[in-house]
Amino acid sequence: MSTIKARKQGNGATRYTAIVRLRRQGKILHRESRTFTHRSAALSWAKHREVALENPAELTRMRQSTPTLAELIRWYIDTFETISRWQRSKQTHLEFLERHALGKSVAYTLTSADLIRHVQSRRAGGAGPATVINDLIWIGVVLRAAKSVRELPVNPEIVTQARTACGELRLIGKAKRRARRPTADELTRLREHFSGRDRRAEIPMEAIVDFAIASARRESEICRLEWRDNDKATRTGMVRDVKHPTAKDGNHRRFKYTPEAWALVTAQPQTSEYIFPYDPKSIGTAFTRACKLLGIQDLRFHDLRHEATSRLFERGYQIHEVAQFTLHDSWNELKRYTNLKPENLRDIVPATIGGARARPRKSPRAASPPSGDVHQSVQRDLWH
Repeated sequence: MSTIKARKQGNGATRYTAIVRLRRQGKILHRESRTFTHRSAALSWAKHREVALENPAELTRMRQSTPTLAELIRWYIDTFETISRWQRSKQTHLEFLERHALGKSVAYTLTSADLIRHVQSRRAGGAGPATVINDLIWIGVVLRAAKSVRELPVNPEIVTQARTACGELRLIGKAKRRARRPTADELTRLREHFSGRDRRAEIPMEAIVDFAIASARRESEICRLEWRDNDKATRTGMVRDVKHPTAKDGNHRRFKYTPEAWALVTAQPQTSEYIFPYDPKSIGTAFTRACKLLGIQDLRFHDLRHEATSRLFERGYQIHEVAQFTLHDSWNELKRYTNLKPENLRDIVPATIGGARARPRKSPRAASPPSGDVHQSVQRDLWH
């Protein structure tokens, strides 16, 4: 039997989706759909497919060529990974779904109920609402690509239906805003740990953690910084291919080094074109292992970016100035990384009675670059 569904688009136009199902004893043996601009075209296609599927040979051919969701995910990865150059998190999530039991489902007969059951199972297994919503996002991406590129009779709209239902049932949701900043004691313990470790390790984690706190750079950005992009006169550098939701490739942007970050950079040996020529995965793993060993709970390397951004505001920099260090495009993005501590805010001295305004007292953290033993002074400022 066939069904025609009309759906309004954002521009006001109506599209008609023809859905053809073949049932035997209450079980769906085959399902396919296609969307048209006109209702008459949808009806004509549905009738044609119903007649064609009455031939057992056609049904056998369709079922033999029916891909599973895992096969579509693998096709999507193999086809678009090298072109799109997406982030590691997307790759990891796609490969997880490929291995998951849901991946064994026939793509043509996949329903919103199947996806809702998958979400329920994942939540019951301990996955958070923000993690599970990514499952639906990437499944939708794969199904839309399969329908538009390969013209397969899959139905991406089941993802929208599942997201709506899961949202109403509070099974999915946005990630909670993190406000975790390392304490002075935690930083001291990490510094002592890495100081002893770095003498026999390839990656200088003490300097990298120092630099992350001083520069507000992500671990992937730290490992992509190049010596040739540094400008000593302006104390600036460049992050190539800055993270962006739609335009990462070629999004090269200059940023300002803090005095502490610049001192740490100039102290590094120039053994490569990169300032920190290391694998960001290894840096993240080393940091996580150290936190576990030291009993530091719920601290991630990315939290150092929160710490660095918050310190910039506590020093007295304005929003537009902080953005020159962090490279955030808007205040809505920047405030996610801002978790100020009242005790660290600088004092603003009010105007005197005579009308002359006193100059604000500088915070100790906003002082001029340290002199003498630069590296040791920088470390004292960063870790305490």
